[in-house]
Amino acid sequence: MQWWEIAVIALAGLWAGTINTVVGSGTLVTFPVLVALGFPPVTATTSNAIGLISGSVTGAIGYRKEMEGQRSRLIRYAVASFLGAIVGAVLLLSLPADAFETIVPVLVGVSVLMVALQPLLARRLRSRNAVRSSSPLVYLVVFLVAIYGGYFTAAQGIMLVGAMGLLVADPLQRLNGFKNTLTAVVNIVAGAIYAVVAPVSWPVVGILAVSSIVGGLIGSKIGRRLPPTVLRVMIVLIGVAAIVYLLLE
Repeated sequence: MQWWEIAVIALAGLWAGTINTVVGSGTLVTFPVLVALGFPPVTATTSNAIGLISGSVTGAIGYRKEMEGQRSRLIRYAVASFLGAIVGAVLLLSLPADAFETIVPVLVGVSVLMVALQPLLARRLRSRNAVRSSSPLVYLVVFLVAIYGGYFTAAQGIMLVGAMGLLVADPLQRLNGFKNTLTAVVNIVAGAIYAVVAPVSWPVVGILAVSSIVGGLIGSKIGRRLPPTVLRVMIVLIGVAAIVYLLLE
């Protein structure tokens, strides 16, 4: 790679690490950059997933205050994410490229809508029949989002916040903490599988790994200070941009 390509990838990794920690969908920055630089789509997907692992872990650590007292829940949700990520990675390596991606814009759109309407819908749902945080439905949602994340990492955080926000009575910042930790689990599991059986550009992985760590640190500082309304608006805007990109692709 030439120096300017390294610089472009590093900047993309920095931005992706930041936006992943705050709202999610950082992959929608790095993936098109890698494809534009000439990397095959599968290689771009796998290299991106592995390279952003460090940034997602950094973001999860940055939200450790919001996770205080949530250790048992986090472990249970992480098991569901672990299993879902395995299924998603296997799907990526075994199914035709168009088989799953055709419904991705719809899934992202539903997630964005859930985030936007979550305060109203959650109040109405909980007034009728509250869903416990240990409900099988919550685990199923976490598992299904992890399948999506293991297959196509973009916007999995938006999906997770949107779905969990309807089911559990947690503040948005705590949901963001769950999101950062669970997406880190998905990325680690899927990345480990990709590293063994899929084509990977290790120079790209190295550049993204370093730059996304810095982005994760920046994102955790920014995201934890945002009021819930501002954070919700940012999630919706990023989600809409994700839908536009996916439809154009």
